[in-house]
Amino acid sequence: MVGRRQAGMALLLVTLLWGGTFVWMKQALNAAQSFTQTYNASSVVGVMVGFRFLLAALILLTISSTARQSLSSKHDWTGSIWLGIAMLLGYGIQMVGLESISPSVSAFLTSLYVVFTALLSLKITEKKMNRIFILGVLSATFGAGFIDGPPQLVWGWGEVLTVISALFFAIHIILTDIATKRLNPIAVSQISFIIVGIGALGFGLISAGEISILQLILHDGVLLPLLLLSLFGTLVCLLVLNFFQKYFHPTHAAIIYAFEPVWATIYGIQVGLVDVSGWLWVGGLAILIGNILVELEAKNNKRDAAI
Repeated sequence: MVGRRQAGMALLLVTLLWGGTFVWMKQALNAAQSFTQTYNASSVVGVMVGFRFLLAALILLTISSTARQSLSSKHDWTGSIWLGIAMLLGYGIQMVGLESISPSVSAFLTSLYVVFTALLSLKITEKKMNRIFILGVLSATFGAGFIDGPPQLVWGWGEVLTVISALFFAIHIILTDIATKRLNPIAVSQISFIIVGIGALGFGLISAGEISILQLILHDGVLLPLLLLSLFGTLVCLLVLNFFQKYFHPTHAAIIYAFEPVWATIYGIQVGLVDVSGWLWVGGLAILIGNILVELEAKNNKRDAAI
């Protein structure tokens, strides 16, 4: 039987791999610079994200009979479709917003998904947050948002869109908790992959016009990072997430996911995409403190329930 410790390590592994997606996506975009100059960047990213998720869906269909059966299951589609739509809107809106703001501002505003997850969870369960829980949420949000230092925040459409994307990421975490407790995680993953893949690819093609998918994917330096994104950032990460997130309260899961920008910054420093900064230690420590506080609160609640 899986315990909280094993599930926590699995979700931490997800953040470790997600950190790599920052580097892989940056490498793919750098290699495809001629396409981003011809078309807008969000269109190129849309095609890449669509390829990433559709390839993951194809691989999962090939190796899993459960994934194949889910395609004809009305029950699986009904229970998973909103999860896929929330993920698609989160990625899509964040992608559009990123065109007009810096990565540090995007990271800061996206980190608000931790707060949004906590607020949505409270709304659903109608429970009150105590001080320890609130401090844990705020500490993790601060850590994820300030991992690269204080963002230069000036409110515009890019900032507003990024906050909206953070809300959809929070909704995705909540819906994952609900769906994976009722449905097979493989079926949930398969349907989500298809929805995000088709939606992102459609967005990229409509907004870019005559972009050639094949030329973009096979362009020198693009294919390898996209394969890494598909295999590890999508297939492995989301399968693991869908199997193990249900062992945690959605807010605690969101706080664990806040480690992702820590790994992304470390990887970015190693390959020369990010400058070394003392804020990495400040942000990482704040996220760690947030996790400890929420874990202590979970243990206290479990002990009180047993009395």
